[in-house]
Amino acid sequence: MLHAILVNVRKPFLKALPIPIPKLIVGYTAAKQVGELCREFHIECPLLVTDKTLTSLGIVEPILCTLQRDDLAYHLFDDIEPDPKFETVRRGVQQFIRHQCDGIIALGGGSVIDCAKAISASAKTNKDIRNILGLFRVHRPIYPIIAIPTTAGTGSEVTVASVISDVSARKKRAITDPFIVPKAAVLDATLMVGLPPTLTAETGADALTHAIESYLSGYANQDTRRYSIRAIERVFKWLPIAVEDGDNLLARQEMALASYEAGFAFTRTYIGYVHAIAHQLGAFYHIPHGRANGIVLPSVLRFTALGNMRVIAQLASESGLVAQDTDKIMGYEFIAMVEQLLLQIAIPQQVDELKGGDIPHIAKQAMKEAFAEYPVPVEMSCEQCQDILKTLLKESTNDE
Repeated sequence: MLHAILVNVRKPFLKALPIPIPKLIVGYTAAKQVGELCREFHIECPLLVTDKTLTSLGIVEPILCTLQRDDLAYHLFDDIEPDPKFETVRRGVQQFIRHQCDGIIALGGGSVIDCAKAISASAKTNKDIRNILGLFRVHRPIYPIIAIPTTAGTGSEVTVASVISDVSARKKRAITDPFIVPKAAVLDATLMVGLPPTLTAETGADALTHAIESYLSGYANQDTRRYSIRAIERVFKWLPIAVEDGDNLLARQEMALASYEAGFAFTRTYIGYVHAIAHQLGAFYHIPHGRANGIVLPSVLRFTALGNMRVIAQLASESGLVAQDTDKIMGYEFIAMVEQLLLQIAIPQQVDELKGGDIPHIAKQAMKEAFAEYPVPVEMSCEQCQDILKTLLKESTNDE
C-alpha cells in the first residue's frame, strides 16, 4: 500500500520533469560527423572515453582520424572496464582535468557511456562520485557528452542514469539526473558489425527488458508506450537476425534504434522488478547485465500475470505479436513468445553462479531497490522474490 502511495505522489512530479532529448544522428557513416558535433556543442578538446578492447580492434582509430581531420585536440582515456568502479571514474576525472578537456566523446557500450556521464558530472560539480549518487544531486549542466554506442541494449545514450559499481558493498549505485543526458546520440551500425553473438543476444535482451518494463510501469503514458512497442517490435524481428548474422547492417541498425527507443521510454517511466533482481545478480556475481535481465524476465512476467493479467494482455495486444483473444490467453501467449525468443538467442534459464545461501540477501536488496524507486504493476514481497530466485538456481547448486 505504501509503495502505491509513493508512486501516486511521484507521478505528477515526474510527468512534469523536463528530460532533454539528445540530437539523434543515424546512419552507416554517422560516426564521421563527430567532429562537426564537437563544434556544434563548443567542444574544443574532448576526452575520448572508451575501452581497451575497442582500441585493440581498431574501432577507435577512425574516430581519432576524424578528430584530427577537423583539427580538434583530444585525449584518449580507454581504461573503462565492464561495470566500471568508483576508482575508474576518479581516474577519468583526473585525466579530464589534467588535459583541460571541455567535453566527452563516449565510444562503447553501456559501461563506457555510463562512466563518461559520471566523469563529466564529477568534473563539472567538483565533487567525488560518491557525493553525486542518487536522485537529482548534480544540479547543473555538465560538460557536453557525445555518445556513440557500439552495442544495442543499454540505451544509455538517451537516459538520465549512470550506473557505477560499488565493489566493497557488492552493489550497483546510480546517478539519476536530467542534466547527465548526452547532447547527441550517434547510431552507426558499422561500429557494431562483428559483435559476438553472445554479446549481441545479451544486449538485445537488455533492450527488450527496458521496453517491456517501461510499458508496464505505473508512470507509462501514451507517448512512452508508443516507444516501448516500437522497440519490442524491432527486437522480435531483428534480434535473432543480428545474433545469427553479425554482418547484417540493417539488423544492427534496427537494433540500435530499438535500444534508443527503449531507453527513451524507460528513462521517463523507470523500470521494475526484473532490473531490481538483475542488478543484485550483477553486483554479487558480475553477471553481464543483459544476460541477468534475460534470465529473470520470464519469471517476473509470470508473477505479474498472476496479479495483473490485464496489463500483460494489453501489451500483448498492442505489440501485434499475438492474436486477439481473452486476456489470459493473450497474456500467457506473449510470455511464451518472450521465452521462445530468449531461448532462440541462447539466453540461459538459470544462473550458474547463484548460491542458495545468498538468496535471502539478494532478495532483500532487490526489494529495497524496487520499493525506493520503481512503479511496478504488481507489488512483490521479499518471500515472493526469494521464490523467483530459487527457480533460477542451477540444479546442482547447494546452499553454500
